[in-house]
Amino acid sequence: MVIQESEEMYLETIYLLKRREINVHAVDIATELNYSRPSVSRAIGLLKDRGYITVDSDRGISFTEEGEKKAEAVYEKHRVITDLFIGMGANEVLAEQNACRIEHVISEEMFDVLKAYYEKLQSI
Repeated sequence: MVIQESEEMYLETIYLLKRREINVHAVDIATELNYSRPSVSRAIGLLKDRGYITVDSDRGISFTEEGEKKAEAVYEKHRVITDLFIGMGANEVLAEQNACRIEHVISEEMFDVLKAYYEKLQSI
């Protein structure tokens, strides 16, 4: 469970950084997560070994097709859960903090239920 959560945090962070910047590097991830560079370097190696990212000659990080899909799925969970919590009356900070924790442990089946409910609310 811990490996999956950490992996997902890194993938989501890379995804969000890529939405803001052209080239993502380990230092950007370390800064964003407030992690040490050696920890980030180790994680990058693991993500690369799992086939989620590639690192070019300038140490720029890119997603593989599989990595991008996984990162998008994690971000979607975060976004949907956050929006649901805000819609239920939680303030944005509380909603974000809790969504960040829940997105890593919620089952796909339960997320599908939440997402269907969220989409139903959006159509009203």
